[in-house]
Amino acid sequence: MEELHQEQRRLLQEELSGEDARRRRFSRQARFAPLGEAGQQRLSRAGVAIVGIGALGTNLASTMVRAGVGTVWLIDRDVVELHNLPRQVLFDEEDVTRGTPKAVAALHHLKRVDSQCQLIAVVDEFRASTLDDLRAAPDLILDGTDNFATRYLINDLALQREIPWIYGAALGSEGMAMAILPGRTPCLRCILHEPPTNSEAGTCETEGILAPTIGMVTAFQSAQALKILSGQLDSVARGVFVADVWRDHYGMQLQNATVASDCPSCQTRTFPALSSQDDVTVSLCGRDAVQVRPGKGQAFDHAAWLARLLSAGTSVEQTPHLVRFVADGSRFSVFPDGRALLFGVADPKRALSLYDRWVGGR
Repeated sequence: MEELHQEQRRLLQEELSGEDARRRRFSRQARFAPLGEAGQQRLSRAGVAIVGIGALGTNLASTMVRAGVGTVWLIDRDVVELHNLPRQVLFDEEDVTRGTPKAVAALHHLKRVDSQCQLIAVVDEFRASTLDDLRAAPDLILDGTDNFATRYLINDLALQREIPWIYGAALGSEGMAMAILPGRTPCLRCILHEPPTNSEAGTCETEGILAPTIGMVTAFQSAQALKILSGQLDSVARGVFVADVWRDHYGMQLQNATVASDCPSCQTRTFPALSSQDDVTVSLCGRDAVQVRPGKGQAFDHAAWLARLLSAGTSVEQTPHLVRFVADGSRFSVFPDGRALLFGVADPKRALSLYDRWVGGR
């Protein structure tokens, strides 16, 4: 009986992975005339980097994989928490219990959706070196982040390397998005010359967030992504898409905007975000949590550190991806490279002190 079941599973797997199966899987999408079979084939050869696998990012990742994109990089520094579940569609309560990194949890879920898609989890923050560490350059970058510092970094990297990217943001019932095509459209810095502060822009912690807002923003982002990846750049929306799902306001703004004459990224290609130094500490947007990473050139011996922690009698939980423990009123999630997320602490200076005490001096 077991041999029969194994043979049935083998035949089913062949049915799912064969060339004809791929055509049947995406047949309804390919029948949409503006995309067609040729566009679907281009999607299958395309690579998309999604930065931030939270509310926006999980929706985007699900759509890209289900649309047949060949390679999807899932880039996120965070772990799954309980408050993520109402709007971050690739996670469940088991991910919360285990403290699974978001990129890993999303990969495991999406592999069950399409085992043929090349999915790569990058459990780290997005930095200037991130694209260099990928095995190939993406054809598109999708913004699923929750902070403007990372968005401006994406903007400058994308312009420097001439990679299209799609900005997206959602807060409360309001959202906005914009496709940026290097050399063809204004960039984010053309529209917003300087990144607003958290106090100016607000955060999900202060303003809240509705799941339909996420759906509206990512629907626009995903539609533009399919146009870009299928090579139909002339069809990509120009301007800023805006929506308020509570007050039922929807539309496009700045449709006739041109490249700003004082934009350093577009006009002089100086890319301010690429010249800034990586911070050792980063406060996570809208939360009592701080990320701390070892200083540059600081080697971190994970095995030796863990042995010291255990010998001191500290109660720890080890997962395949990180070590978790509680100390001095803070919850630590420490990754193999020494990067740590400290929950329950908002002050970066205190986070540094706790990190030095429990993880290691820098």
